[in-house]
Parts: sequence; structure tokens; C-alpha cells
Amino acid sequence: MIVQAGTEGRNDPVIAVRGLVTGFGTKIIHDHIDLDVRRGEVLGIVGGSGSGKSLLLRAIIGLVQPRAGSIRVFGEETGEAGNPDMRALQMRWGVLFQAGALFSSQTIAENIQVPLREYTTIGTGLMTEITAMKLAMVGLPADTAWKYPSELSGGMIKRAALARALSLDPELLFLDEPTAGLDPISASNFDILVRDLQQSLGLTVFMVTHDLDTLYATTDRIAVLVDKKIKIGTIDEIRRDPNPWIQEYFGGARGRAALAS
Repeated sequence: MIVQAGTEGRNDPVIAVRGLVTGFGTKIIHDHIDLDVRRGEVLGIVGGSGSGKSLLLRAIIGLVQPRAGSIRVFGEETGEAGNPDMRALQMRWGVLFQAGALFSSQTIAENIQVPLREYTTIGTGLMTEITAMKLAMVGLPADTAWKYPSELSGGMIKRAALARALSLDPELLFLDEPTAGLDPISASNFDILVRDLQQSLGLTVFMVTHDLDTLYATTDRIAVLVDKKIKIGTIDEIRRDPNPWIQEYFGGARGRAALAS
């Protein structure tokens, strides 16, 4: 039975992954990894190309079936959740996919309203009010509602996609490479927006990123996927890890620049 919102222990992890194994064909991507995401934190997921950052996110939200292990979100075993229970879980999280994943044939308002139409029975008037509120929340002008994705800049698309992810007032927010493709100013502004929303709304944020500036600006802890395993800690703790990839990632020119900024 699904755990009702607010009834699970406040100190329980929002996401608890145990012994997770994923892969494609004969290739193993995650080899029995464990991960806890604490309530109210911003956790950054980093790793090299092919390390399975986005795959981990997709496994947690149920888009990929793991080969072994368990994933619990809000105390519910997602691999065992029936359709009604999984829908109840999905109403408690929002997802911003890489590149926004907006529907090109729909206006921004219609895109934001997709989860509202899917999971609620609220009327058109209230839906319009919620749309306007979410646009304002992510810093977009009101008239953005009637535009199409092709009429927006990359930064505006990311903000519109974030508005859609927030449409159901989720407790948990998944972000997949939220600043990818943005210029440095737009990326920095998006980092500030994410942190401000996380603090004002009390969100738990699970964020896949390769952007060192984003890690330093927004995260409380980071989880590094390396050698099919996972290492978790604060940035300062992880930077001291002797793993060669970690040392190159944080000790290279970009890592030093991000640390100094």
C-alpha cells in the first residue's frame, strides 16, 4: 500500500537504493550500488560518459527495469508498486528531462498542463491560474504561455520544462543535465533559480549534471558513479578521494576554476 504524503518518518531517506544492478546486454553499468537521498537536500549525480547517470535517474522513476536490487521512493518499493500506487508516487515528483522534452506541437501552457490533465480532474479556469503561477515561479513572462517551444531560447525552454515539472507541487524534483547547452550566464541564473526554489518550496532535488559550477552552486552532497560503483559525500570529501577519474575531474583546469569562483 502506498505511503501517504507526510506519513513517512521525517528522517527516512526520500530515495533508498540497495544493491542496484543495471546493464545492457552483457555490459553491467551499475554493479550493486547503494544510495540514500535525504529529505530536503540537493544531491548531484556525476560521472564520466557511459557511467550511467541518466540511467540511474530513469531506473528510480521507473522508466528502466533494473536487473537486481531495490528502489524505494517515499518508502514505497517502486518495483512492486501496482499501477494505482505508482501513479500516486508520480504525483509526488516532477522531472525535468535533458533538453526540456517539451511537446513541439503544444503551447507552453499546454505543456505545463500535461501533468494536470493526466493526474487531476481540475477545471480549465484553475488550470490556467496554475499555469500562470508556475510561469511566474520560474521567471518567465506571462505571455510565454501562448508561445510554442520553437519560439523560445534554450534558457526559456529549460525554465518552461521546470514549470511543467513543478505543476503538481511535487516534494521531489529530478533534473537531468539542467544547464546543458546553456551559456554561462543562463546556466548561472538557472542554478540560482533551482536553489531558490528548493529552499522556498522545501524540495528534495536529485540532479544529474556534468557542470562543475552547478555542483558548487547548488548541491549539498554529490554521488560519483565510477568503475560501476558509487561514492557519496560532500564536494570537499569527494575531492580527497584518490580515484584517478575523480582527481582528474576536480583537479583539472575546469575543476580548479570552479573551486576558485
